Amino acid sequence: MPSGYVALVLHAHLPYVRHPEEEYSLAEKWYHEAVTETYIPLIQMVHRLLEDRVPIRLTVSLSPPLASMMADDFIQKRYLRYLERLRELAAKEVWRTKDDPRFHLVARMYQKKFEEIYRLYNYYRGNLIKAFQELQGEGALELITCAATHGYLPLIGLHREVVRAQVEVAVHNHFRLFGQPPAGLWLPECGYNPGDDAILKKYNIKYFFLDAHGILYATPRPRYSIFAPVVTPSGVAAFGRDLESSEQVWSAQEGYPGDFDYREFYRDIGYDLDFEYIKPYIHPSGLRVDTGLKYYRITGKTELKEPYVPEWASEKAKIHAGNFLFNREHQIKYLATYMDRPPIIVCPYDAELFGHWWFEGPQWLESLFRQVASLAHQPFIFITPSDYLERFPINQPAMPCMSSWGNNGYNEVWLDGSNDWIYRHLHNAAEAMINLANLFVAPRDELTRRALNQAARELLLAQSSDWAFIMKTGTMVDYAIGRTKKHLLNFWKLKEKIEQESIDKEWLQELEETDNIFPDLNYRVFASEGV
Repeated sequence: MPSGYVALVLHAHLPYVRHPEEEYSLAEKWYHEAVTETYIPLIQMVHRLLEDRVPIRLTVSLSPPLASMMADDFIQKRYLRYLERLRELAAKEVWRTKDDPRFHLVARMYQKKFEEIYRLYNYYRGNLIKAFQELQGEGALELITCAATHGYLPLIGLHREVVRAQVEVAVHNHFRLFGQPPAGLWLPECGYNPGDDAILKKYNIKYFFLDAHGILYATPRPRYSIFAPVVTPSGVAAFGRDLESSEQVWSAQEGYPGDFDYREFYRDIGYDLDFEYIKPYIHPSGLRVDTGLKYYRITGKTELKEPYVPEWASEKAKIHAGNFLFNREHQIKYLATYMDRPPIIVCPYDAELFGHWWFEGPQWLESLFRQVASLAHQPFIFITPSDYLERFPINQPAMPCMSSWGNNGYNEVWLDGSNDWIYRHLHNAAEAMINLANLFVAPRDELTRRALNQAARELLLAQSSDWAFIMKTGTMVDYAIGRTKKHLLNFWKLKEKIEQESIDKEWLQELEETDNIFPDLNYRVFASEGV
């Protein structure tokens, strides 16, 4: 039996952003950047490890909005156009920097990177769902889901029907896209409300994750702290986030991503280069935005940045992977002296940290798997929560406390003076949707059924935790407010038209084509149990 286990968990999520009415959407750029800098590099990393027969076991939570965007033909084509512009820009940069060796090497690095991404994207014909499905079939990944639109369940779940709908739609969507049900579910923002686990159990979810204090303050207190799961009264296992490994990777000040040799995120040629040169690759209005081509390293706490040296950064990624390995080995050795079973170190991170915010993150991950595999004596085994529960099916019963991650750990980020106004509107709309679902046990005609389904979609989209988060952080606030109001107004207008039996067929079709998430959604998912 191994001394211990490490569960690496990547939560991949973006809000559902789809704007066919705009030729260029800043919000859609979130998806384009994440595909280029995180999702495809992670797929490439797993491919390389499998080709070299390096053992890899990784848990990846693909949220329903993100998975739906990956599967959407319109979004796939838009991303391809974005990627083609990047390839063109990289080729121009190789030419522009040919006489400056400091930057020419980096320009060639980007050109090679974008060409490899282009080949992989075309290999899967634009559908990255197939890539993740294939890697799960290889045994490298365990794919799990999240709530339907990443709704923050402790605050939107005033009505139990809302939590049930968020979970049921997510599980159904995951099965539709990946061909098998998810064993686990990532609670959005790790937001847990005691009792929600009973709904997870109903949909055969075996486990979820909490921030450390959600487990540490469970009732009764857990014997093994956060180094073994607890089992809630409903029978679902809750795994706690390890604090030490989180700090080493998350923190830009104390953690690995802040190393001075790593690429500087906040210095991009979209702002640095001559306007006429860069104009075709920024916003058509002339607004300067990131292009993804960045030539400087962090250097230090200074505005005077030094050129990025890929070789130095790659070497640091290997060193930091070795440091993480060393720390986990000694952490497990220490814990093993106090436990009668091997400890599990749960290391959950936002996937977008790896590649997007921390450019060298995928290199770090790959090096970690390779270094562990190269050791004659394995200090620990990489495992998924499902693997652990198969090995240790008996775990301590306990009720975790209400908790979240984020500032102060108790809902504060999503219930703030900047965003608290949204909840009364979400609750009112939820109550109205529940009443509609209960009233229309069978719709009077096909048009009414479509309108009811679209009303459910609009409510789900309004419930996304991303809008409250953006309002709190102060980035693109107008967009977040606009999305919240738009979906709620669409919902109330649909409700009115349904009740008046005066549904505008053309307007409904426009909504269905724009807000087209969950194509097989049944509005009855919001019906009260027993109705």
